[in-house]
Order: sequence, then structure tokens, then C-alpha cells
Amino acid sequence: MSLARALTFVELELRRLRHDPTEVFTRAVQPILWIGVFGTVMARVRAIPTGGVDYLTFITPGVLMQSSSFIAMAYGIMLVWERESGILKKVLTLPLSRLTVVLGRSLAGAARALTQLLVILLVAVPLGAKLDLSPIALALAVLALLAGAAGLTALSILLATFMKTRERFMGILQAITMPLFFASNAIYPIEVMPAPLQAFSRVNPLTYVIQALREALVYSNPLACLQSIVDISLFSLAMIALATLLLGKIVE
Repeated sequence: MSLARALTFVELELRRLRHDPTEVFTRAVQPILWIGVFGTVMARVRAIPTGGVDYLTFITPGVLMQSSSFIAMAYGIMLVWERESGILKKVLTLPLSRLTVVLGRSLAGAARALTQLLVILLVAVPLGAKLDLSPIALALAVLALLAGAAGLTALSILLATFMKTRERFMGILQAITMPLFFASNAIYPIEVMPAPLQAFSRVNPLTYVIQALREALVYSNPLACLQSIVDISLFSLAMIALATLLLGKIVE
């Protein structure tokens, strides 16, 4: 496998964003509402324990991951369309290993999801979120988001191998993303959840990405952030391996 070849998919995705950046702004509407409305209102209520930080600051990493995860998970829709149009079959006949294709696509989806970091910061900081914007904190946040979004994109590729239509994929996407979001530590700490939900939250990949983002941007704890990134990377590697193994089924 050539990493340079895998990064070609990332370059292609960035070119698409440059020629049509409207998706970046349309995807920003929902996180703006979460932070600007829900976050500011709940900050006044002060009913949720947030570990010594204000609620707006606490929720910002969760909203960032929610927005990024939907973009990453939606990447599989493009694969379903490419299968329907015959493009994907041509891609798989290129002299590229399946691992290169899956890794390249996963990184491409992660690169698209990464654009939400800038959007969220531009919204949350002016509203009063107290975030660590030092170069180290931002670099760790980028690394955590990149690792998490790559794994979720690989998961979407895995799901696309079984979905025959875009409509069915959209239904599955809605059935997965929102439960993952609400069963994570995005908008409330794990400790306030019922015991069964706590158990699920501890195996939820979003929980670890959000925790890594909080450790970097809120608590300024790089070592704890790196530990969460290791956990995230294990999930992502597993998803990439499974997607590579089953990629051939997408053209059957």
C-alpha cells in the first residue's frame, strides 16, 4: 500500500470542497443552533454537572463531534451512488490495493469532517466558550477528530457494502448517528446516565473522541488526550480492516 496514493483521495476531496464549499456552511446550521440556542439556554439553567466548567464550554466538543460524525458517516452515500453509476467498479479495477482505497476514502471523509472544527470555534468562542486555543491544544484536537472521523467514515464504507440504495443508507444513517450522539458524553456526563446507558456509552466511539477533544480544548490535559486518541485509533484501525475485508461485496 502506498500512503501517497491513499492521500490522492484526500486531495480529490479537498478539491471538491474548494469548488463547492456550500456544504461547509449548510452543515454549520445545526451546530450553530446547538451551541447558540441549546448551549446558552442550558448554561442559564445550570442543572447538569459539568466538572467545574460552564455548560457552553462543556458542550462545544460534543457538538463538534456530532457535526463531524454526521459528515463522516454520510460519506458512504457517495459510494452507493458510485456503485449505481458504475464509477466504483472502475475504481476497484485500478492498480490499487483495497486497503489503499479504503484508507484513502476514510481519510478523505475525515478531511471533510475536519472543516467543522473551524466552524465550531468561530461560533462557540464569540458566544463565550472558554477553550484552550494554543497550538498544542489545537493540534491534539485535529488529531483526535481526524482519527475519529476516519474510523466513522470507514464504518460508513462498511455499511455501504450492504446498502443497495441511497434511501436505505439514509435510513440506517439516521438510526445510527443520533443514538450514538445521545448515548455519549456529548451533552451530559456519563455519570448522570442510567446504568445500561452508561455501559453502552463506555463502548461508544464518540465518547472517546469527545473526551479527547475536552481534554485538549477544555481541560488542557495533553497526556489524557493522547490516551483517548490511542483508544480512538484502535477503533478506526478495526473499522478500516473490516471495510477492506468486505469492500468487494459492494460491487456484487
